[in-house]
Amino acid sequence: MEMKHQKIVDCACTVLFKKGYHLTTIREIAKACNMSMGQLYHYISSKDDILFLVHKHMQKVWYDHLESFGVEKIEDPRQKLLSVLRHTLEFMVENKNLIQFVYSESKHLDKKHLRVILEMDDQNVVGYYRRLLKDISKHKSLKEDLNLCANVIAYLNVFLALRGWNLRKIPTKTTMTFLIDFVMRGIGLTP
Repeated sequence: MEMKHQKIVDCACTVLFKKGYHLTTIREIAKACNMSMGQLYHYISSKDDILFLVHKHMQKVWYDHLESFGVEKIEDPRQKLLSVLRHTLEFMVENKNLIQFVYSESKHLDKKHLRVILEMDDQNVVGYYRRLLKDISKHKSLKEDLNLCANVIAYLNVFLALRGWNLRKIPTKTTMTFLIDFVMRGIGLTP
């Protein structure tokens, strides 16, 4: 089932990125997946399910990206945060279309799906940063509320994907370094 969901997400994204959520039909998604509509409905029950799967996919791919760089093996929490920030920003730049799609189209989810997505984000993304900051606070007192910091970090990580269009004259690496330094200083750590 997981592999089929992954195929649906991959194929659906090709259509959804081009046409947007509202203009894309289930028929077009089924065609992109080389499935009949009946086969597609065996795995999903609505277009909202597909958008939900895209969100879930994004979080999994992000975490897999971090793991591929061995961030979970880094014992020093400060160094781990630096590595997570750098690799997350790289991921966001590499997956700009996915990030932009998720941020622009989530408003179309029904309340039930949106609530689940927001809870997933709080647990998997913001929660990841809360845990990292909690680990850091065991060694050094942080001057700000950990939940607030975790939310700001999660938001700043999508900055380049959402605002990069306005920063084309600045090299991406320069902007990434600025954002990492900004976060570290903001939580009371030197970069």
